Amino acid sequence: MTHSPPPPTALPLEAAQVAALLREIGTRLELTGESPFKFRAYHTAAESLDALPTPLAEVVAQNRLRSLPGVGEALAEKILKLHKSGSHPTLEYLREQLPSGVLDLMQVQGLGPKKAMLLFNALKIDSLAALEDACRADKLAALKGFGVKLQSAFLKHLEQLKACSDKFLIDTAYARALAAEHALKDRVPGLKSVRIAGSVRRGCEVSDKITLAVSWDDAINSGGPGGPESSADFALVSAPEAHFGAALLFATGSETHWNQLCKLAESKGLSLSPNGLSRGSSDCVCDTEEAVYAALGLHFIEPELREGRGEIELASRGALPRLVSEADLRGILHCHTVFSDGRNSLAEMAEGARALGAHYFGVCDHSQSAAYAGGLKIEKVRAQHENADALNAHYKGANFQIFKGIESDILQDGALDYPASQLAQFDFIVASVHSRFQLSKKEQTARIVRAVENPFTTILGHPTGRLLLKREGYEVDLETVLAACAKHGVAVEINAHPQRLDLDWRWHARALELGCLFAINPDAHDVAGLQLQKWGVNVARKGGIPPERVLNCLERSEIAAHFTKRKSKG
Repeated sequence: MTHSPPPPTALPLEAAQVAALLREIGTRLELTGESPFKFRAYHTAAESLDALPTPLAEVVAQNRLRSLPGVGEALAEKILKLHKSGSHPTLEYLREQLPSGVLDLMQVQGLGPKKAMLLFNALKIDSLAALEDACRADKLAALKGFGVKLQSAFLKHLEQLKACSDKFLIDTAYARALAAEHALKDRVPGLKSVRIAGSVRRGCEVSDKITLAVSWDDAINSGGPGGPESSADFALVSAPEAHFGAALLFATGSETHWNQLCKLAESKGLSLSPNGLSRGSSDCVCDTEEAVYAALGLHFIEPELREGRGEIELASRGALPRLVSEADLRGILHCHTVFSDGRNSLAEMAEGARALGAHYFGVCDHSQSAAYAGGLKIEKVRAQHENADALNAHYKGANFQIFKGIESDILQDGALDYPASQLAQFDFIVASVHSRFQLSKKEQTARIVRAVENPFTTILGHPTGRLLLKREGYEVDLETVLAACAKHGVAVEINAHPQRLDLDWRWHARALELGCLFAINPDAHDVAGLQLQKWGVNVARKGGIPPERVLNCLERSEIAAHFTKRKSKG
């Protein structure tokens, strides 16, 4: 497990590869004590590259680098050099100052840049393996700022990191799949179709393999399904164009869904394999997935639903839900600004939302108890509201509005973070747990339910507090929490940040049954982060959520009325 990406095998680099190098520069600057403004700029630029809808080479060719959020002249120069050569003098200089293993230390929960540098300077710990050895040798227990309890927590988290070492989050998986797709199209002649498949196409939150499905020119023998280029973390499934539908279905999975389709085909006297669909010795031409499903008497099943959780039975009855799409969203909620721990002003975030076609933007900085994130004291809240009022006056007649929100910490007793008189000043409130993760399941559940019962709570933020591939969520009775949300009209957040994707999609069906409303929120901390919304849509689709159950699919006037009605109960 290393922080730095492996040396590129081909130039120029794709956007995801350049983004990884920008993040490395930013992290190294943070470790060496540079100002937050400087190192955060690299992370912001990396997020802009991750969000690119087109290949980086096209952006470079069209001289559009400086049009990306957070990319000025200096960063554009670095991106261009990284793209073309795979390196930059700034990066090479920083690599000489510090071993790459020190960056890896920051993957461990509770190990920020200051603590990582302290371990490096005091104990020469320069890798995760060295940290584990030091913990097992009890070397951290006496070190100022650490202690026995933290040492034990490090060991536990190191075990979790080992278990996740071959996995990557949805945004990284998609970027790798997209790069592989472009590379295959560019370098392999005779391809008819190239499609991203596997867990990435199904919208899974975590992947351990990139899978592509391809159809080839008849003159090319690809070696059949599995393909000659398959490896531990990459699979290439291929088929003639006439049978590409079955190959794409097989490559997309899931294994359970595929096996259920094969059994259904058998019950109809058909045989389904990655090579195609047939009846006896006669092949059925199925060049698309739609054709395969139709031959089996099924409506088309969206890839996100293909997990063997009853979707085939629904498709046989024509009862599949219409899944929410990005086009259904009318506004963006739960976003941070420089008023707390964000990296862009309220005006910049609002303009970023408008550029994405949003009709409203819900600012949602941290509340006063979140001192670690620059939480807003009441005086600062007033200043932000004045800022929002001035901007709304500017937007009058433009079919756009800023809603004044706050991400209120749920305190240990379940109370929200301001007195009722202040809570009433907000248009909406996202209530979130940010502390006391170690409470018992009973205590944590009671705490969250009390916050949900508060009439000022509009949305329950990231309900389990998990960070994918980093930490599990706190113990909580989700059935009880979701039932409370449904009872009190509190929307359940689907936090769209790739590290969260919380509420987990496996709970969406139950939440729908209980009558819950959802809010798909990017939890953006800069303009580039607004585009994280798409990952939330992915998992909402995976959970079978229709647009009519999503709060921010409401039109601007409708959500304003919803906020007012919710506040009237306070």
